[in-house]
Amino acid sequence: MSESWVNSAERIGADLHLELAGTGSRRAALAQALREAIQEGRLAAGVRLPPYRSLAADLGIARNTAADAYAELVAEGWLTARQGSGTRVAERAAPARAVRVPKKPSTGFATPAHNLKQGQPDASSFPRNAWSTSTRRALTAAPHDAFGPGDPQGRIELRTALADYLARVRGVRTGPERIVICSGFSDALRLLFGGGVLRGTVAVEAYGLAFHRALLAADGVRTVPLGLDELGTRTEELDGHRGVRSVLLTPAHQFPVGGPLDPARRNAAVDWARARGGVVIEDDYDGEFRYDREPIGAVQALDPDHVLYVGSASKSVSPALRLGWMVLPEHLVAPVLAAKGQRERWTSGVDQLTFADLITSGAYDRHIRQMRQRYRDRRNRLVAALAEHAPHIEVTGIAAGLHAVLRLPPGTETATVNAATWLGLALDGLAGFRHSATGTALFDGLVVGYAAPPDHAYAAALDALCQILPPPP
Repeated sequence: MSESWVNSAERIGADLHLELAGTGSRRAALAQALREAIQEGRLAAGVRLPPYRSLAADLGIARNTAADAYAELVAEGWLTARQGSGTRVAERAAPARAVRVPKKPSTGFATPAHNLKQGQPDASSFPRNAWSTSTRRALTAAPHDAFGPGDPQGRIELRTALADYLARVRGVRTGPERIVICSGFSDALRLLFGGGVLRGTVAVEAYGLAFHRALLAADGVRTVPLGLDELGTRTEELDGHRGVRSVLLTPAHQFPVGGPLDPARRNAAVDWARARGGVVIEDDYDGEFRYDREPIGAVQALDPDHVLYVGSASKSVSPALRLGWMVLPEHLVAPVLAAKGQRERWTSGVDQLTFADLITSGAYDRHIRQMRQRYRDRRNRLVAALAEHAPHIEVTGIAAGLHAVLRLPPGTETATVNAATWLGLALDGLAGFRHSATGTALFDGLVVGYAAPPDHAYAAALDALCQILPPPP
């Protein structure tokens, strides 16, 4: 049995014959017929398809069947759907017998056409002039010992500058003697757990970086997830986990879902650490970037003896610097230094001196203010594009940070990520951040970084994003 449809020029501008062959699913048959029409060039890029209601009537199939077939092809990247513009053949979806979309898309482009990956700042915004000026000034003032073997605790100039800066901007309570310089958060985890400073099972947030969990697993550390809701991580669950002596949190801006940790839950985490003799590891990965609310101070200020604060220059300046810092409870300073060894292995002493000057000269504050405005504008453009082209997509986590979370209709995340890969659009699905032991997923979603593309490429990246989003359910 087969059904066919010959459209008129008034509907899509070119005569087209579709044949729905076989006795199986009408949705699958229609989707395949449309794919073949696009591959063979009978449906050219940009051509507008008829409304699914009209198509359903012509073919004698249910409206939902036609709508589902359209949605499937939009998710795969064959079609685009925009309010007011109808459903059209995507610009890159018509290879004219040259390339077929695999059932499971390949790993993607070696260099993606559009980069909306989370966690990456705009590399073109590196403060070259300010960095050069601070480097010259730091080298001129540096003592001779700055060019010898590196102090594993870090240059005193940087630790002093950081103690003042973190107190002023993040409310951190510390002196330079409690700060240990590292090459970033991953290095901090290696030192703390791989170096045997902290032991036992670690509680982590139900959604977070899989890379961090993998680092812990490589050191033989078991992790257990804490639930997540609109108030942030459910730190009250800590009491129910025996053997847990440390918890890893992103309290200022939960990664990746977004939002600050509720004050009562911040206090609950600190109270748990006091009672258990444990430690809260506070990952302040993007603490400088707040847009629609006042900055939220560090949890560390509630109890410097039970909260270990970690920050870095990766988001604020560049991940290429490999500059991070741990603000430690006093009793952990010596064990961390013992784990580091007698010499600094990773972080350049010259870069430490330069960054110290960048902070004390005020250039770092000026750079942060400039980038905060740039990223706020990027965030606003993302929100505006979604409001215009995909108003049914809810966007969350946008009050701070360098990424947003787009909530998708249920069951569409995998297909949407595959469609992005096909279009050369690099981004992440929310499921990739979920702990394997977490129960029910929060929702289907995309984690979209809006900081990485240079200014001239951002509009095209947003356009590609809007093309792959599923239509309204």
